[in-house]
Amino acid sequence: MTKQRLYLYDTTLRDGQQTQGVQFSTAEKITIANALDTLGVDYIEGGWPGANPTDSAFFDDAPRTRAKMTAFGMTKRAGLSAENDDVLAAVMNAGTDTVCLVGKTHDFHVTAALGIELAENTGNISKSIAYLVAQGREALFDAEHFFDGYRANPDYALTAIKAAYDAGARWIVLCDTNGGTLPAEVARITAEVIAAGIPGTHLGIHTHNDTENAVACSLAAVDAGARQIQGTLNGLGERCGNANLTTLIPILLLKEPYASAYDTGISLEALEGLTQISRSLDEILNRVPMKQAAFVGSSAFAHKAGLHASAILKDPSTYEHVQPELVGNARIIPMSNQAGQSNLRRRLEGAGLSVAKGDPALGLILDQVKAREADGYSYDTAQASFELLARQALGQMPDLFEVKRYRVTVERRKNKYNQMVSLSEAVVVVKVDGEKRLSVSESMDAEGCDRGPVNALSKALVKDLGQYSALLEDMHLVDFKVRITQGGTEAVTRVIIDSEDGQGRRWSTVGVSANIVDASFEALLDAIRWKLIRDNKA
Repeated sequence: MTKQRLYLYDTTLRDGQQTQGVQFSTAEKITIANALDTLGVDYIEGGWPGANPTDSAFFDDAPRTRAKMTAFGMTKRAGLSAENDDVLAAVMNAGTDTVCLVGKTHDFHVTAALGIELAENTGNISKSIAYLVAQGREALFDAEHFFDGYRANPDYALTAIKAAYDAGARWIVLCDTNGGTLPAEVARITAEVIAAGIPGTHLGIHTHNDTENAVACSLAAVDAGARQIQGTLNGLGERCGNANLTTLIPILLLKEPYASAYDTGISLEALEGLTQISRSLDEILNRVPMKQAAFVGSSAFAHKAGLHASAILKDPSTYEHVQPELVGNARIIPMSNQAGQSNLRRRLEGAGLSVAKGDPALGLILDQVKAREADGYSYDTAQASFELLARQALGQMPDLFEVKRYRVTVERRKNKYNQMVSLSEAVVVVKVDGEKRLSVSESMDAEGCDRGPVNALSKALVKDLGQYSALLEDMHLVDFKVRITQGGTEAVTRVIIDSEDGQGRRWSTVGVSANIVDASFEALLDAIRWKLIRDNKA
C-alpha cells in the first residue's frame, strides 16, 4: 500500500517561546533548529521577525536546514495595503521561502478585537496571501480561533479560510487557539471543511493542550483527512502548551494505523535520537525533564511492581507497547519495597552485576532495601544509590576514598554595599591514596552569588580527591529535591539529587538524616562514587 505524506511543522521556536518562563537566546534557537533538522521535521517556524530583537537576529543568522525555515507574522492591517504594511514587510524581509500568516476566522474576534467589518477582514486575508504568492513565497494561513469561530458562525469561518485558499495558500491550518475543542468535534469539523472544498492535502491542524487533548485532537484531524500537524518539542506553548511532537512522532511512526498509512519524512534511525533531543531542550531551558512523559520520560519504561518485572524478564512486550530503544530511551527496573527477586536480578543485570537465581545475597539485598525504605530511604527513583547498596552487599564495592570529617558553616553578613548577603563555607577531610587531604571551599559562583552549603560541600569534596578529581570535572547537579518523611520532633529529611555528566548520563541518589545538610552530603557522596565506578576508574 502506498503511504500518504504527512507533514510535520514545528513551532517550538515561536509558539514554544510563549511558555511562561521560557525565553530563548538567538544561539539557543540556532541549536534547537539544528536538532529539529536532524530529527527530520518538514517545517521549522523560527519566530516572528520584527516582533522582538531575538527573533530578528535569528533570521539574520538562521542555519541552513533541509527543513523549510518559516517566518511567522500576521495578515496586513486594515487601512494599509500589503505592500505598505511595515509589520508584514519585516516578515517578508526575513528572506524565508515559506511564510505563515495568522488571521482572524471567528466573527466575534473580527468585530470585537479588530473592530472592522467581516468583509474587510476577509479581504485582508486574501490580499495578504496573494501578496506572498506573488513574491514567490510558499504561504500558510493560520486560521486563529477557527473551531470556536466555526461553532459560532460556520459560514463566515469557511468564507475566511476559503479566501486564503483561493488566494494561493499552500496550507490552511485550523487552529484550536483556546484549546477547548475535544477530539470528536475536531474530527467532525475537519471533515466538514474538506467537504466544503478545501482538500485535506492542503489542510493542517494546530492544537493547544488546555484539556490535555492536544495530541488526540491532532490525530483526530489526521483521521478526518488533514495532512499537516503543527506542534512543539516537549509540548511547550502558552498556558498548558501545544500538541507535543515528542509524543506525536513516535505514534505516527510506531503505532497503527498511522505507521502503515503515512510517511512523515522522519526515519526510524532519527527516531532513536528523540529522547536525547527532548532532554537537550530541557537542559537549554534549565528545566527538569518530566519523568512521566510518554516515550521520552525516564519513567516511560520503568517497571516497579514485582509481578510486572517478572513478566518483563520473559517478554518485554507483556508490559511495554513499544521497545524503548526505538525512541532512544531505556528500560528501568526500579527498586522498592514492592520488589521481588526477579525484579532485583533484572535491575542488577542492568548495572552489570550478575547474580545467580537463588543466591542468598538476593535476599540480603531485598531485606536491606525494605529496612532502609522503612527508615525513609526511597530507591524507587534513586537507582544509583540502590546499585551502590547492592555492590556493598555483594562485596563488589571498591575502596575509593573515605570521608573522615566535614564541617559547613553559613554566615549572614553585610557587604560593602550595606546589603545582607549569605556565604557558605565547607571543610572536608578525606583519606584517599593512603593519605589524608583537607579541602576548603566557598559556595560563591562566578557572579558572586552564594550557591548554598551543599554546593560548598560539593566543591570542597571534589577539590582534592587525588586521582579522582579530574574525572569529576564534567559532573554537575541538575536537580535537588527535599522531603520531610515524618512529622513532629522526629522528622526525617530525605534528599534526592539528580546528577549529569558530559556523556549525557543522568542518575539519582538518595540521602536520609534528621539534618538536611547531612542527608544532602550522603546523596552527594553516592553520586560521586557511582560515577567513578561506572567510568571504570576505580
